[in-house]
Amino acid sequence: MREIDRILQQIEKHIKEDTYEQIETDKIELKDLSTGDDWKELYKSVCAFLNTRGGIIVIGIKEDTKQKQFRFTKFNPNNESKVKQLPARFTDDEYRELDLSEFIRPDLMELHSFLDGLVCIIFIEKLPDEQKYVLYNREAYERQLTGDKRIPEDKIKAQKELKIELQKARELQFIPNATLDELDIDKLNEYILRLNKDVKVETLKPDIPSALSFLSRKKFVRDNNPTLLGMLVCGKHIYDYVGGRCQIDCFFDTGIEVANDKKVYKDNIISLMENCIGFVFGKTGTGIKTEKGGSVLFEYPERVIRETVNNALAHRDYSNDRFANITIIPNKHIEIRNPGKFKQEQLLRSDEAIPVRRIIPIPKAQNPNLADVLKSFDRWEGKGWGMSTLTNFALANSIDIPYYRLYAENDIGLFIQKGKVLDDEMIIWINSFSKYIIHKTSGRELTNEQKTVLAYFYKSELLNKSERYTILLTPDNNHYEVINDLEAYGIIMKLSSSPALYPVYIVDRNLTKREFSTEMREIFGGAYDDLNNEYKVILEAIYQHNEFSMTAEVSANLIGNYLYLRDKKAVTNIKDYDIFKRQMRYRINRLEKDGYIIRKGKPYSPQYLINKLFSRKPSLFDNENYE
Repeated sequence: MREIDRILQQIEKHIKEDTYEQIETDKIELKDLSTGDDWKELYKSVCAFLNTRGGIIVIGIKEDTKQKQFRFTKFNPNNESKVKQLPARFTDDEYRELDLSEFIRPDLMELHSFLDGLVCIIFIEKLPDEQKYVLYNREAYERQLTGDKRIPEDKIKAQKELKIELQKARELQFIPNATLDELDIDKLNEYILRLNKDVKVETLKPDIPSALSFLSRKKFVRDNNPTLLGMLVCGKHIYDYVGGRCQIDCFFDTGIEVANDKKVYKDNIISLMENCIGFVFGKTGTGIKTEKGGSVLFEYPERVIRETVNNALAHRDYSNDRFANITIIPNKHIEIRNPGKFKQEQLLRSDEAIPVRRIIPIPKAQNPNLADVLKSFDRWEGKGWGMSTLTNFALANSIDIPYYRLYAENDIGLFIQKGKVLDDEMIIWINSFSKYIIHKTSGRELTNEQKTVLAYFYKSELLNKSERYTILLTPDNNHYEVINDLEAYGIIMKLSSSPALYPVYIVDRNLTKREFSTEMREIFGGAYDDLNNEYKVILEAIYQHNEFSMTAEVSANLIGNYLYLRDKKAVTNIKDYDIFKRQMRYRINRLEKDGYIIRKGKPYSPQYLINKLFSRKPSLFDNENYE
């Protein structure tokens, strides 16, 4: 059953039972059209769908969100001709009239029986980037959640600049020596079948000559010559013509030679994507769910796997003949390494006291036509996926914070880390400063969402120090209010040198402190410097929890967990963990025996405190010793 048919069934059931649930989304819009103003609203919604991700409009049903009900107002068949004029209602950004019948196909509009009347269904394709933005009544609109919003002038200006870049798109360049004979009609029809998944938009072709109009429209062919795009989708002998641009090497690296695996895939773009996704799925399946008929559990969300492989193919630099790599390190990460580079306006780099390495998630489609081909898998349901959505998976704690490595000028590695942002390491870090945080918030407990965003910023700082580029959080990540709250509390702050449009947030510097040697020397003097480093670290951890945490019981177990997770990130080796905890208990006992710490509470549940009455001896760091 098509998605739109399922939606109509839902609405019919709600009308009959007088029940309600929200139906409209960023891809579905219901229109009444019983007044003249409603027609204007229809044009705005069509404009917004064209400029965003496409969608479906159903005419003849009104969704009243205030009254929480649906009203069937029926579609008047007399308006059919007016609806079919939709493709001519819009202009480009120079106010020139357009014919958008390729994206609002009159032949695909449906009159559909519904209750005792009709509805009209309009399917709208999203415009490729080189044709955005279109305007209605001299205004451009885009879809945001369930509404149509005006696109600001600066965004329209930026899109005009992008159009100029896309005129030089590598995917539309000719392939030397390739002719129309090198296009495979069966592969082209495979693509058309995918295109027709939900709605039939194109007929199958008997041969290449009869497909020329479609091939030209999709930019697979220009001036009767195959483009790189056309060869990637339906070329014969593909490797002979495009070399490493149609190759991905996939590695499964366990660290044990006999358990490793490698596959080299060379194929047309759709098969290449399917093979690589299959490889990753095959290596990251971890078990079977009991629900949904026993579906497979994966280390990473299935959508993340599909989208990152898709992006590896859609956004690589096709001027470079080098092949791409996918490397899976079990229980750690997936790396997708690609020829390509970020544009300078996407890179935020600062080498001040706090190193900044951030990527601004500006949507810059390297190969927009190829991206559209690959998104044929989600013709009506898929959203625009990219860096912003990747961070949303992280902020939903489905993966750990993703990051990029810039290996060379034209070599990028994207790392998708297993785990979650608010993991055990971050929980104990936040807990170790809980007293300090509660003071900053005037007694308000941080929500899990606030803790996750705070952890994202903190991990970004740690990764940035190691030349790892993290994705800048922006309002598009749907956590803008959380960022505002954390900033109001003073737990995060804008870096003074960050751009006004793309502020870089850093964590309150007190929360980033990991060593307290100065404080320890003030208390213990030279006796602190006489200690081995293992004992110094323990003393500083106890001091941190005494001064900054609300933890009621600063025990050997708590300090052991804190230091182990701070350094190891997670417990992956039980034997190693047990040894560490035994050593911790021994060293804490020694520190207590030597008077560095004292205990309160019961013998079997002690609370350790720094002994601030310790009889200190002079230290080399005391001022008098410098004289």
